[in-house]
Amino acid sequence: MTMDIEKTIRSYAKIYRKALVEGKIKDVDDEITSYEKRLREMYHSESFQKYSGYPTTNAVHVYAVIAMCLGLKRFDLSDSQIIDIINSGFSARRNFFKRLLRCIDRMPNAYQIARKWNISDHDKRVKDGSLTYDYFTASEGKIEYCISKCVYVEMFETYGIRSLCKIFCMTDTTSYENLPRHVLFIRHSDLSDGNCCHDEIIDKRMKRD
Repeated sequence: MTMDIEKTIRSYAKIYRKALVEGKIKDVDDEITSYEKRLREMYHSESFQKYSGYPTTNAVHVYAVIAMCLGLKRFDLSDSQIIDIINSGFSARRNFFKRLLRCIDRMPNAYQIARKWNISDHDKRVKDGSLTYDYFTASEGKIEYCISKCVYVEMFETYGIRSLCKIFCMTDTTSYENLPRHVLFIRHSDLSDGNCCHDEIIDKRMKRD
């Protein structure tokens, strides 16, 4: 892949700095210097080259987040504290998508939009092999699937921090929380701390019927 590595690192370092300040982490400048060095080495690693081969997986972004997790692990923080701190750095991006989803939730066909997202994502993931589905069913009022292999988890596991992959697993939960009028999202388990990712996405109107 072609990218300006130094520009990318500077961009993520800015986000990380914001997160460190929000998290009241000491020695911010030293940690940013370490982060830039760490991420530069990671972008030149064989594992990065391997995982960059999945079109549906933004390895550039995932590795930038992994590098943040590795830095924060040195401060003796819990997983939930690390996730909260990193999310604070991406608050502007997350708030934009929340506003977008809330607009969609006002539409009468919000569930159908979510249904199409899931079917399209499933097809793309199966095509590039980034996710392995044990099953994927899409009926009129419900989508249910079970994922037994995920390259996001593999990337985090490469650096010994599998449990912190929950920061990406949580994006589904966060998204559907912003479609409360139309979608009921049930997460039975995820791969960050379980054997599979088992989700149900249910049309609330069908459930009422």
